[in-house]
Amino acid sequence: MPQLSETYACMPTTERGRGILISGSPKSNSILYTNNRSVLILNLDDPLDVSVYGDHGYQATVARYSPNGEWIASADVSGTVRIWGAYNDHVLKKEFKILSGRIDDLQWSPDGLRIVACGDGKGKSLVRAFMWDSGSNVGEFDGHSRRVLSCGFKPTRPFRIVTCGEDYLVNFYEGPPFKFKLSRRDHSNFVNCVRFSPDGSKFISVSSDKKGMLFDGKTGEKIGELSSEDGHKGSIYAVSWSADSKQVLTVSADKSAKIWEICDDGNGKLKKTLACPGSGGVDDMLVGCLWQNDYLVTVSLGGTISIFSANDLDKTPRQISGHMKNVTSLAVLKNIPKPILSSSYDGLIVKWIQGTGYSCKIQRKENTQIKCLAAVEEEIVASGFDNKIWRIQFQGDQCGAADSIDIGSQPKDLNLALLCPELALVTIDSGVVMLRGTKIVSTINLGFSVTASAVKPDGSEAIIGGQDGKLHIYSITGDSLTEEAVLEKHRGAVSAICYSPDVSMFASGDVNREAIVWDRVSREVKLKNMLYHTARINCLAWSPDSSMVATGSLDTCVIIYEVDKPASSRMTIKGAHLGGVYGLAFSDELSLVSSGEDACVRVWKLSR
Repeated sequence: MPQLSETYACMPTTERGRGILISGSPKSNSILYTNNRSVLILNLDDPLDVSVYGDHGYQATVARYSPNGEWIASADVSGTVRIWGAYNDHVLKKEFKILSGRIDDLQWSPDGLRIVACGDGKGKSLVRAFMWDSGSNVGEFDGHSRRVLSCGFKPTRPFRIVTCGEDYLVNFYEGPPFKFKLSRRDHSNFVNCVRFSPDGSKFISVSSDKKGMLFDGKTGEKIGELSSEDGHKGSIYAVSWSADSKQVLTVSADKSAKIWEICDDGNGKLKKTLACPGSGGVDDMLVGCLWQNDYLVTVSLGGTISIFSANDLDKTPRQISGHMKNVTSLAVLKNIPKPILSSSYDGLIVKWIQGTGYSCKIQRKENTQIKCLAAVEEEIVASGFDNKIWRIQFQGDQCGAADSIDIGSQPKDLNLALLCPELALVTIDSGVVMLRGTKIVSTINLGFSVTASAVKPDGSEAIIGGQDGKLHIYSITGDSLTEEAVLEKHRGAVSAICYSPDVSMFASGDVNREAIVWDRVSREVKLKNMLYHTARINCLAWSPDSSMVATGSLDTCVIIYEVDKPASSRMTIKGAHLGGVYGLAFSDELSLVSSGEDACVRVWKLSR
């Protein structure tokens, strides 16, 4: 059975002008964050140690560990809170519909019996506190008129709850059962985050007015604020306390993170400004932070997680990054160690190294969206949604000069002849465009609706699949195509075609969930009855020794077939990627790389 060997995690979903929430485990150095419908548990000591919970029906927004670290409560945009086990199979314990709109924050009570959640109630309740096992209410929360962005539960008795939001208010509630006590309007813009200190003596609120205010944890009275000298020059999106309640970490749209010393009189003075590496663009705005034991964690708008050491603040932070959107293309290069390139449609190309994970983002001079990607050692070829094909020089981690050519139609598929990569075959609706370098040498109307294609590594043959399910085999001479044969076996539009590395076979898959392996010379079916997916096949990949072919589907599964065995003796990876599998590539005979809509990249070890 294939075993999951490595997961290269997706990054938190971010939104410009809003903070995001990441939270930590009370027992370890694991952190929680959300991306689309997934909740990710990432170990800061080992970023390849990743676990994904994908059972939310809607986009997840926030997740938190219970005080004993055994349970996780996560919420989504539909107003639902799910409570599930933090380990092993993440068994669902409870599910409650708490608000009528998006939940932006939630917190457990220190005894682990209650949860407070806040967000957008669509005109109804904006905050609710409830018993985690029964869902019954434990108070009334009046006083807010607009979306509530953050809430805090006092970690010591007597219990208090504090909330803040888009109405510029910080509200204070006593209980349980909780009832409104007082409201503070010290901020002049959205109040983005509010947090109690671990000892419960104070709480702090930070706002888009660039200020941080400190309050007494028991009475809610204001006692001080963060110094405006050396303060943030942009909206402060998030704040996190150190374990000893003496320092706080803040992050801002001004692209900086600051550590503040909280004095006995309740005021905060700047201790250090942390330099977050980056190019200084919009993507370097900081939108989330966490003080987790000896780590200081910041998250940028572009989804880069920077991990600082609390014991050595001058040390360059470790950075982890990755995709935030559907990863549609994969390429494994032949250099040693074999780098994996993955691209998502938002235009991001990431380089991964097996065994270490994230290596770098491939910076391109023109950051256009990417639909298809192909790569050889010194060159990346990409097609976008703007009718252009880009040829980008690629050396080490850097992209050099890029040339583009407009082919006049939306590219559907992109193939390189691997042995002579200046030849590229691009399929468009009505036919194919042949490129040599960045010159269009021919545009051929084939008279049928084209859906997929493959080109032989030496550039002498092409297979083109149509909407009608037929495979057309063409020989390539000079700049023209000559039809050699038409193969009819598929009962749906052809969605993927791939030559085997030894070029003795090719495989094809269709939207009707069937895959077929053909003998290239005789053009007979070599392996049939490959009908085990329940939805369209999106991608195909051959093992380097041509003995196995893998199929990835919209049904979230990857199936691996051995060519010399019947299709029924297949290996299946169920639930490989939430939302569907869109990219497959073998990195060696027994390592299969996959990517999908969950924005993660995974490596599977196969056994013969």
